[in-house]
Amino acid sequence: MELLNALRWRYATKRFDPTKKVSEDDLRQLTQAVNLSASSFGLQHYRLVVVGDDEVKKELRAASYDQAQLTESSHVFVFAAMTEVSPDYVDDYMQRMADTRDLPVEKVQGFGEYIKGSLKDKSPDFIDNWNKRQAYTGLGTLLAAAAELRIDSCPMEGFEPAKYDQILGLTERGLTATVICPVGYRSPEDATQYHKKVRLPLEEMVVRV
Repeated sequence: MELLNALRWRYATKRFDPTKKVSEDDLRQLTQAVNLSASSFGLQHYRLVVVGDDEVKKELRAASYDQAQLTESSHVFVFAAMTEVSPDYVDDYMQRMADTRDLPVEKVQGFGEYIKGSLKDKSPDFIDNWNKRQAYTGLGTLLAAAAELRIDSCPMEGFEPAKYDQILGLTERGLTATVICPVGYRSPEDATQYHKKVRLPLEEMVVRV
């Protein structure tokens, strides 16, 4: 299984080589992988912001406790969760489903009503947390896809979401920065790449019932 070899190869890269850039073709493959990731009901409750501009990356570094990955990496992937899931958003999804599957929208409206009904009594905190969990699912897909392409990555939570929201104009889009992942190519100076991966034995990690 090639994916296992890729996962053994990957690690959370601490220092990137700033002279090496991820190609547009590889970026497209990474974004396609995230777009194909699972999400609850298939709603895709988050958006992916891909930052390649050096000046913007400097601003993000300042909002990330001055961590070098932000400016040394080729690009920074920002997973931004939606701040709500409105009935209109669900209706738009149902229309897209009908169009994609060449069905009358009436055929899928029942599913849409079920989704809206299941959400109508949920608190804003529940919706916020639910949306953010979907973003982490997308992050997992990105890490696996990047490893298969032998592109280095570093998932990070050490940043100030409110500042990211301001820098990237997320608030007005109904989004909030949730988790980030710089991508690029490891620097020879990154000693972490030479560390053996530490994981639990399978018999301890996996509980079978």
